[in-house]
Amino acid sequence: MGSVYWAYLVLLVCLGMFLPTFCQNDSDATSAVYIVTLRQPPTSHYNSELRKVSGGFKHGASGRSEFDKPRFANTTKSDKRYGTYVARVHDSLLKEVLKGEKYLKLYSYHYLINGFSVLVTQQQAEKLSRRREVSNVVLDFSVRTATTHTPQFLGLPKGAWVQEGGFATAGEGVVIGFVDTGIDPTHPSFDDVKSEHPYPIPAHFSGICEVTRDFPSGSCNRKLVGARHFAASAITRGIFNVTQDYASPFDGDGHGTHTASVAAGNYGIPVLVAGHHFGNASGMAPRSHIAVYKALYKSFGGFAADVVAAIDQAAQDGVDIINLSITPNRRPPGIATFFNPIDMALLSAVKAGIFVVQAAGNTGPSPMSMSSFSPWIYTVGAASHDRSYSNSIYLGNNVTIPGVGLAPGTDGDQLYTLVHAHDALNNETTVANDMYVGECQDARKFNKDLVRGNLLICSYSIRFVLGISTVKQAIETAKNLRAVGIVFYMDPFVIGFQLNPVPMKIPGIIIASSNDSKILLQYYNSSLEIDVTTKKVIKFGAVAGICGGLKANYNSAAPKIMYYSARGPDPGDTLPHEADFLKPNVVAPGNSIWAAWSSLGTDSVEFLGESFAMMSGTSMAAPHVAGLAALIKQKFPNFSAAAIASALSTTASLYDNYGGPIMAQRMSASPELNQSPASPFDMGSGFVNATAALNPGLIFDSSYDDYMSFLCGINGSAPVVFNYTGQNCLLYNSTVYGPDLNLPSITIANLNQSRVVQRTVQNIAWNETYRIGWTAPYGVSVKVSPTHFTIASGEKQVLFVSLNATVNNSVASFGRIGLFGDQGHVLNIPLSVIVTIFYNITTS
Repeated sequence: MGSVYWAYLVLLVCLGMFLPTFCQNDSDATSAVYIVTLRQPPTSHYNSELRKVSGGFKHGASGRSEFDKPRFANTTKSDKRYGTYVARVHDSLLKEVLKGEKYLKLYSYHYLINGFSVLVTQQQAEKLSRRREVSNVVLDFSVRTATTHTPQFLGLPKGAWVQEGGFATAGEGVVIGFVDTGIDPTHPSFDDVKSEHPYPIPAHFSGICEVTRDFPSGSCNRKLVGARHFAASAITRGIFNVTQDYASPFDGDGHGTHTASVAAGNYGIPVLVAGHHFGNASGMAPRSHIAVYKALYKSFGGFAADVVAAIDQAAQDGVDIINLSITPNRRPPGIATFFNPIDMALLSAVKAGIFVVQAAGNTGPSPMSMSSFSPWIYTVGAASHDRSYSNSIYLGNNVTIPGVGLAPGTDGDQLYTLVHAHDALNNETTVANDMYVGECQDARKFNKDLVRGNLLICSYSIRFVLGISTVKQAIETAKNLRAVGIVFYMDPFVIGFQLNPVPMKIPGIIIASSNDSKILLQYYNSSLEIDVTTKKVIKFGAVAGICGGLKANYNSAAPKIMYYSARGPDPGDTLPHEADFLKPNVVAPGNSIWAAWSSLGTDSVEFLGESFAMMSGTSMAAPHVAGLAALIKQKFPNFSAAAIASALSTTASLYDNYGGPIMAQRMSASPELNQSPASPFDMGSGFVNATAALNPGLIFDSSYDDYMSFLCGINGSAPVVFNYTGQNCLLYNSTVYGPDLNLPSITIANLNQSRVVQRTVQNIAWNETYRIGWTAPYGVSVKVSPTHFTIASGEKQVLFVSLNATVNNSVASFGRIGLFGDQGHVLNIPLSVIVTIFYNITTS
């Protein structure tokens, strides 16, 4: 299979060289990639392929519970034959509709959606859309990519891991699929011989490992059980660079290797960067298995056609969890955000029992900045954790300035002379002929005698943010000039940019604040002696020492919601009945995360050639939750996707490590000075609690039919639902709206006087008595019935939540419902109301 696919891609690359001519039927025709879906349901929708758990709820002596859910059997030979048959049907349709015309089919999808992607002109796409068997034609769209200590911060070693036998078995047997930039299979985080306890072969997984020059035979093992890549849409656009992007599952970026190791990297792998040791790394579920579906690339990101192909294949292969640390570059078109090929494919994946995790996006802190909308997708925002690396420089005038830099300090208490790059130029160089010389990118520009044995001062400009200039190159300059160390001051034009600690092999620091940078430069300039005639410095009087930033501190108040983490509400909440559910679902560690890095990864210049990198973003938060979901899946193998989501959400924490409320950063400029208590639209249900999620007590479950009823309830959606799923909305209750879904949260965009919302919980623990308490959103009175209930193991209880507007209010307000069990279970249900309308009717 791998060699056949490789040959196909070589063909596409060759065709791509000639596409400007090949794709044109006339001088005005321009080809593009379209995703075409057919009315016939996909393979996974046939009820005959469902394996049902009979007998309802069971609670065995082992302490493991079974929870009813549909789960498809693994891909069989008949499934594969059916996939081949579907591909032939697609080919026949194209030949019939586009007789004698030129086109190029890229993929046939059959498992999660029935359709194909094809390179055609707009006129050809219109021809296809007019066919009776064709339901939908969508223009392809682009997508983009969106730990040594976090296991300890999340309490895994003494909590969740202990429940499953320790790190040596945590997540075993669970396969996590990563749709990302690929993986570096040589990294020790993915080795399968690091433990005396051999990895088992997951019997339910049937994926393959592509073999190419970049990804040779033997790259996969019992840990890395599958690896494929998808690039047909990118190749047809002529932007695929084989040298840089790798036509294989190999990760030339670094992002995919990082996310895979956060979720499932091996336990106890030493983190060595720039010659320094930063502890030992572990994934959240270090014994789970990894399957890679590369659909994003360093030079251009990715495209929906390739991503859908990757998701479709992952589901066929039998993954248990899909991690998507990616987001669309723009809001998908349509009558609602949910109707796009990616989200609809993921709906079928959830029907198949696959838990889907997606990054919320890095577009915060503005409201309605979410990139992941659908209620069947578990959306994760980014928060900090308690570890930080602080560095500082102490000046000769007894002023100490904080900064960042994973760097050693200067020797002892000795102070060294400070020399600004502009004052150390050789006779052939001036600022006038090299305006960027202050960035210290070329040692040939400087006088070595002036720099040797001193601290070199360089400017950190916008060019560093853009990757044109690099800290690594400036350090090389300092080393070549025999400088003791290097000091970067922040250019005042770099506004709202938060620095991650950067590894440095020599003493160094980056002063991240422009105000602190002014203090440094004022001290430096006031200490100079300058020749009046030549205007050259004749004496450097400023001195300083660098403390160093290699030692981690663990006393930061955490978690905090990072300013870049996308916020709710869903943009669809502006339209009644189209959304009305909480996003993000939860937050997880996403800032300054150490994890594995590809040996050829180029996404971060500062970590080029390193085996680990420190990265930040919701991309890093999502795989934390994917790994924790693997622990839940291991303990409760028959949990539905909604049940896993419920366990994670209802047990999430609302407080930081000092017992205070979780704070949210509100601005990118000086984020530590602009923060306030987080709302559900900042953090969802809260910060994930790994140990509590393995013992949630009660579960809020939702089915595929519930999601279908919700979609059918959207005004005008029936034709679109039929086009994507092949199912008629007449079969579903189309009066189900967002608040009616049985989610572990309640969000109402428009509370017009009053509303009663129903929720159903099921007990997966022993018999227990619960009492219910709540706090109401501003302008709303709340009543929950019953206020007390006793529930036996396996039984269900219906809760009625009455909300009544008491004042008119156009600002979102929040409350909570708490369920408190006498056996120690506590569940947290966030309440969010965006608009309240109250009619005060009086009679005279």
